[in-house]
Amino acid sequence: MEPTLNSTAAIQRAFQVTDDGWFEYPIHVYPHHTDYGGIAWHGAYVAWMEEARVAYLQTLGIQYADLVALGCELPVVDLSIRYHRSLRMGDSAVLKARTSGVEGVRLVWDYQVLSLDAQDLYVSAQVTLVAVDREKGKIMRQLPPSVKNALMRLAT
Repeated sequence: MEPTLNSTAAIQRAFQVTDDGWFEYPIHVYPHHTDYGGIAWHGAYVAWMEEARVAYLQTLGIQYADLVALGCELPVVDLSIRYHRSLRMGDSAVLKARTSGVEGVRLVWDYQVLSLDAQDLYVSAQVTLVAVDREKGKIMRQLPPSVKNALMRLAT
């Protein structure tokens, strides 16, 4: 019997999904996110994107630990980032994330980092993940049914 993925209603209330499917994840630039000049380090954006992606999946009842228990991992296979403006130490912003599609075992995510008033675009990005069988270390032929069903809700 396949393990089930339980809903995480408490997490659902902590974040917002807009009518156009964007998941809004608040970020704040702390000193450890910056270089010596107080500018957000480019790699911090990648970490924030992963945090938002994992939090969004949690709102659908998908815990990453559950994916691992099902023998499924979702490594990044492609990453494209465009830096438009710099965030600085002490800044707060909103990272918006949404999936632009689930194609077989490939998941494509789009991201934007915006000012709190949505007037300034700091970063736009796209990340492609692929489902990998954890034991075999090979790309899966298909997603586990409970994972696929939960992910299909992202596309609606």
